[in-house]
Amino acid sequence: MKELIQYIAKALVDNPDQVVVEEITTQQNLMLELKVAKEDIGKVIGKKGKTAQAMRTILSCASAKTQKRAILEIVE
Repeated sequence: MKELIQYIAKALVDNPDQVVVEEITTQQNLMLELKVAKEDIGKVIGKKGKTAQAMRTILSCASAKTQKRAILEIVE
């Protein structure tokens, strides 16, 4: 799932080399921290958070097989 979020984020931003996704796994949760360049944060979040919400929806569908709750956090 890390690769999925990384692929989507790199397609959205102007600086794809600065996209970093860190995966933190607990017993019940899978947390992905997405870090992008400051000037690209708006592109990843989208208007009224629509892009970020779409990424979270895709992530939750992909994580259904693993029986873990997937959380996407966008950090600066």
